[in-house]
Amino acid sequence: MFILPYSLYLTYASVYMLELGLTEKQIGWVTSLGLVLQLFTSLISGYLTDRMGRKKALLLFDLLSWSVATLLWAFAHSYWFFVAAAVFNSFQKVPNTAWYCLLVEDSEPKERAYTFSALQFISVASGLFAPLGGLLVSQFSLVAAERVMYVMAFISMTVMFFLRHFALYETDIGLRKMSENASLRWKPLLKEYGDVCRMIIRDRMLLIVFGMYVLYQFQLTMKNTYLSIYLVQALHFEDAFIAWFPAITSVATLLLLFFYIPRIDRDHTNRYMIVGMLVCMAANVILIAAPQQSFLPIVISTILTAAGTIIVYPNLEAAVQNAIDDERRAGVFSILTVIILIFVSPAGIVGGWTYSIDPRLPFALIIAAFILSALLMIVYIRQSKALPKAD
Repeated sequence: MFILPYSLYLTYASVYMLELGLTEKQIGWVTSLGLVLQLFTSLISGYLTDRMGRKKALLLFDLLSWSVATLLWAFAHSYWFFVAAAVFNSFQKVPNTAWYCLLVEDSEPKERAYTFSALQFISVASGLFAPLGGLLVSQFSLVAAERVMYVMAFISMTVMFFLRHFALYETDIGLRKMSENASLRWKPLLKEYGDVCRMIIRDRMLLIVFGMYVLYQFQLTMKNTYLSIYLVQALHFEDAFIAWFPAITSVATLLLLFFYIPRIDRDHTNRYMIVGMLVCMAANVILIAAPQQSFLPIVISTILTAAGTIIVYPNLEAAVQNAIDDERRAGVFSILTVIILIFVSPAGIVGGWTYSIDPRLPFALIIAAFILSALLMIVYIRQSKALPKAD
């Protein structure tokens, strides 16, 4: 009820902004504004999650960051509507922290890769419905169709938020944190964040994992913002046609989930992740080398992206969560989010600037991010050989 409508409107979000008169650079500024504001909401996310409880923080800030934002996007008429939506949507980091706490607390570390694989399956399966967005665009104008998709997202997401709230229960750690933090003040909170930062700096393995996560989020932001624009403007595909590429991604990913992922040796996931990163790199090389209106190279690139992502994403998410102590999860995860945003927030501006020079440059940066991630994983494997249960 969240990811399906999200997948529908995401494909056309950047092109929708172009149709309403925004420039590529303005789109980049809106993206970066949202990410910069998320620095603040990330800092308070751990505090609010512990103070309010996982369930309550999840409900209230999901309504604020998604229900309100989708309405603003649906009725947007100018640049300032998107600025306002970016402000509200920036509060998504609070429910994001609460959601991850609910996902992994009260569970065994070895189970978490399967949890994220299951979530990825739900996400991927929803991509099969992406062509419905293309059908709407072909029947109406792109702007009218996107407005309908945003309204659908508002209704579906809002209903889901309330249904989920009554179906969930608070974790044991969440209940304890609520009682411990009933009278929490900002000064001790800032001291705790300082302690967390020092702990992260001293832990070299944690730094490497966080480094890979930052690079992954950087390339994801860049690609989500400029891929659709690149397909429409640089490669001259029809608006309605580009919705088929998420569906191709979904089919390829589902096939891999059923036939390949079960065969992966969980004792050697780090080595598989290097392969996945290099496959994603190759996918972007094909993308920037593809001739205009050439369908086959884009299909190959899409399939390779799906293959690489399904290897990298769930294992990287699990590695991050397993590297965080349960007792300090909300605080550490909020600090991690801040670290990510410090490096990722310029992605929109950098993407807009590089796209205006050459549409292929943002994807060249994505290639560089995957190469660096693979090198970091090699270092991680070498460092972990000295540790118990090394890869």
